[in-house]
Amino acid sequence: MAEAEPQEENCENSIKKMEKWNRDLEKLLEEMEKITVRAAWMTYNIVTIHTNPDLANSMKQLQDSFLRCKEQVGKKWQEVLKE
Repeated sequence: MAEAEPQEENCENSIKKMEKWNRDLEKLLEEMEKITVRAAWMTYNIVTIHTNPDLANSMKQLQDSFLRCKEQVGKKWQEVLKE
């Protein structure tokens, strides 16, 4: 009987270790998937911009316009809060 308990504990410890490893592996796979998706989008963007250089200029203008608009909205919002 005394021998059965250590074996059960070893079995339980092994099961817990396997469960932990499975969780860790799942987390790593999720991170790898996210990185793969980002890399795919970066590749797509690079190919798109390389194929059509005017697109990069258009994107830069759009970003600049967005930032100016965001700044103006922020200023107006501050004015409204002061009133």
